[in-house]
Amino acid sequence: MKQLFALMGLLTLPGFAWAQDAPKASPYDSAHFSWRKPVPRNRLREMQPDRPGVTESPFTVDAGHMHVEIDALRLSNSGTGKAEQQRDWSVAYTLLKLGLGRRTDVQLELPVYAVAKRRPTGTREWQDRHTGFGDVGVRLKHNFLGEAQDGSFALAAIGFVRLPTGGTTGTGGTEYGLIVPVDFELSSKANLEIQMMAAGLYNREAGRYLSLTPSIALEYDFFEKLGLITEAVAQWDTAGRRWEPSVNIAPLLKLAPNVQLDAGTHLALSRLADRQYFAGITLRR
Repeated sequence: MKQLFALMGLLTLPGFAWAQDAPKASPYDSAHFSWRKPVPRNRLREMQPDRPGVTESPFTVDAGHMHVEIDALRLSNSGTGKAEQQRDWSVAYTLLKLGLGRRTDVQLELPVYAVAKRRPTGTREWQDRHTGFGDVGVRLKHNFLGEAQDGSFALAAIGFVRLPTGGTTGTGGTEYGLIVPVDFELSSKANLEIQMMAAGLYNREAGRYLSLTPSIALEYDFFEKLGLITEAVAQWDTAGRRWEPSVNIAPLLKLAPNVQLDAGTHLALSRLADRQYFAGITLRR
C-alpha cells in the first residue's frame, strides 16, 4: 500500500502547475433532448469514454447518441505469487452505451470471445482451457454534478449487474456492484479522476465475496490528438484479505471527435496482482 499512496501523490503534484489555466468552455445544453430526440451533432460535448483504465468517466453519453467502446484485445496473467496461475485472453470485449437523457445513460457489456486457462504454480502444462462467450453485464450511469463539462468538478454513480452467461469461461455466478467516479479539471489539458468501486463478486472455489477497488488517474493532453493516462489502482477483497496494488499506463490517440484509439499495460506492484496488456477503440455515433 505504501507504493500506491506514493504513486497517488506523484500523480497529483503536476496539478499545482496547471491549476491556473482557463477551463474549457462548453455550449452543451440537452435539457430538452432524449433518446428519441437526439442532441444535434453540432452541440455534442467532448467524447469521454469509460475506457481504457479502471477509473471511469463521470460523464454520460449525449442523449440519443451511442458509444461503442471495444477492448479489441486484452491479455491478463495472474500474479506470480498465487497458488494457481491463470491466463485470460479476451477479444472484442464490447461496451455499448446509449444516452437516455441529459444526465443518464444505459450500458451493455458484451464479452464476445474469451479464452481462460489454468495451471498450478510451478508446472508447465495448462490443465484447464475454456473458450467462448463471456458474462453479459448491464449498467446504468447517472451524473449528479458537472454534466456540462464546463466546470472544475463532476460526480456520477454507476450501478451494474453481471449475469453468468459465459459458462465455463465466466465466473459461474451473478455479480453486482456500485462505482462512484469523480473528476477534477486541473486545467484545459489535465484532469484528475478518483473512483471507488464496491462489488459483490463470485468465484467457483471461494464462492461469493466483497471486493473494494479504489483508484486515481491523471489524464494529460500533450496535443489536441495525443494524450496519456497514468493510473494507480488497489484491490482488496474478503476472499484474500490483502491489497493488490498496480499501475496502468495508456497513451490515447484522438483521431477525430468521434474516434479514439488506446493501448497500454497494467503493471503489477506485488506478486499477487495481475499483469495485463490491452488495445482498444471508442466510436461515437
